[in-house]
Amino acid sequence: MIEAVRLSKFYGSFAAIRDVSFSVPQGQVAAFLGPNGAGKSTAMKILTGYLVPTSGVARVAGFDVGRDRLEAAARIGYLPENGPLYPEMTPLGLLRFFGTARGLRGAHLRRRIEAVVDQCALGEVLEKSIHKLSKGYRQRVGMAQVLLHEPDILIMDEPTSGLDPNQIREVRRTIRELGRTKTILLSTHILQEVEAVADRVILISEGRVSFDGEPGRLVEKYGSLEQAFYSLTGQAPAEEQECETADA
Repeated sequence: MIEAVRLSKFYGSFAAIRDVSFSVPQGQVAAFLGPNGAGKSTAMKILTGYLVPTSGVARVAGFDVGRDRLEAAARIGYLPENGPLYPEMTPLGLLRFFGTARGLRGAHLRRRIEAVVDQCALGEVLEKSIHKLSKGYRQRVGMAQVLLHEPDILIMDEPTSGLDPNQIREVRRTIRELGRTKTILLSTHILQEVEAVADRVILISEGRVSFDGEPGRLVEKYGSLEQAFYSLTGQAPAEEQECETADA
């Protein structure tokens, strides 16, 4: 359902990503794991058509994103880290706006709004201005907007960033439920996120894929996801860095 074939993106001589290849089959939740600045967001923006790669091919549901962007976009629900929410609108107004933009009309649009409002628990804030909502509720509005047109594929960039523990738990629960019927690729640098929701890990460091497989394989080889992350990204644990600083 999602396929990256030797994707590279250069800005001058700087490579944001280089020769990134992976595929995500139908019905799988894959975590795109890596430190900040590793290239996760760049790869996801290419997969959703927001960026054009310097080289390589991105495919979604069999469609080349570069050549058939509209066909690919119709099958994707994309939730960027800071979603496209208009603060002066209400959640209801925003859902009507995006639904109309997606070609939904009349009774079908009303049914879909009712469905995502229920799915994302937005009933209490439906008529409030978005700028008055907590970040947790704004994230739910973004999720509802993503689900409105019933996409087969969800691509989410740091879906729990900035949320409190209760909000994080709710978003992760929603992702697990959606993973029963959707193909999901979510980027994160939070190891607990991987343990909570992912069937698969694609770990990227310095613009390259350094691991692709089940989380259990990382634990089996390195003892824990934390140690695997440090080893594969070349970052020492905080306590080791503190010891090195003290020794210096």
